[in-house]
Amino acid sequence: MRVYVPLTLPRLAEAHKAGELGPGPLVAYAVTPALREWYVSDDIEELEYAALNRAALASLRLVAGDPWAARRRVVLAADVPDGAAVADPDRGLDEGALGEVRLASALPLAKAAAVHVDSVEAEGDVAAAAAALGAADLGDADAGFLVDGAEGHELLWFATQEIPGLL
Repeated sequence: MRVYVPLTLPRLAEAHKAGELGPGPLVAYAVTPALREWYVSDDIEELEYAALNRAALASLRLVAGDPWAARRRVVLAADVPDGAAVADPDRGLDEGALGEVRLASALPLAKAAAVHVDSVEAEGDVAAAAAALGAADLGDADAGFLVDGAEGHELLWFATQEIPGLL
């Protein structure tokens, strides 16, 4: 199963140094039954893209909570055994938890398939979105527009061998 773990660049650096993300539990995003139902698609690539975008939003929240983190969203894509990623059945209908899963234990970076990171050009929009998240969560339309501005940037794909260059 492919999972998407939201990170920041400092958290990616810590994982790179340790050789793993952890300890568990870790929050990740994946193609869950609730995400399939919400997205209404049978195309696995579209569904995985939706899960990646959910992780990107979670990464934005991590960036907003870390004043020292570069204003770039980071998502680690990894393959884990089926059953290793478990959705919370009590949050299945919560739109904010669509695609959210938990990994019980640490995730070795050897399981990573790729890293998705914002370009340097996205930093201004990501910074504005991070600053506006709280107001957007409360329904402020202008703040929601700023959050959407960050979501308008496609995350770049990097092979795991390129992590040292990203850091």
